[in-house]
Amino acid sequence: MSNSPRLFDVMRQKMRLRHLSLRTEKTYRYWVREFIRFHRGQHPRTMGVAEVERYLTDLAVRKRVAASTQNQALQAIIFLYRYVLEMEAPWVSNVVRAERTRRLPVVLTRSEVERVLAELPGVYQLIGRLMYGTGMRVLETLSVWQPRRHQPGGYRAGDGATGRTVRTPASSSRPAAR
Repeated sequence: MSNSPRLFDVMRQKMRLRHLSLRTEKTYRYWVREFIRFHRGQHPRTMGVAEVERYLTDLAVRKRVAASTQNQALQAIIFLYRYVLEMEAPWVSNVVRAERTRRLPVVLTRSEVERVLAELPGVYQLIGRLMYGTGMRVLETLSVWQPRRHQPGGYRAGDGATGRTVRTPASSSRPAAR
């Protein structure tokens, strides 16, 4: 595993060149590290399709990960081969796929949502109202900023190239508590 620090330095550089988020960078490093550990420190350049398939199958069968988790690991490995090692990414087809769980969505009426939001204290109520009224994700609501204080009505959410501006829902028109 003596080449690992160099490999991860190159990987970090390639991810930053592509403006991937820091969370994606951290996640991809985790999956590549786990892939290498699974194969007892063997360098990815010496591995091929069979090793990738064995690892992804192990995730599904032994570790019983969700399908989205298995796909995330696969995308990290593809990134490693395609952009870091600059090799043809292994085409995996003989992998036991993790089963997708089927869930029925829980739908609340407007009055039920209003009762839930009313029970939240202080800033958590504002976060809940922003999520419900704008469709923002949890991490977006935790990193919102208002671009122009003198022009209320919108928030900026997200980071880097993925940022977006969302309208403030009428239910959260009260000033944000600091």
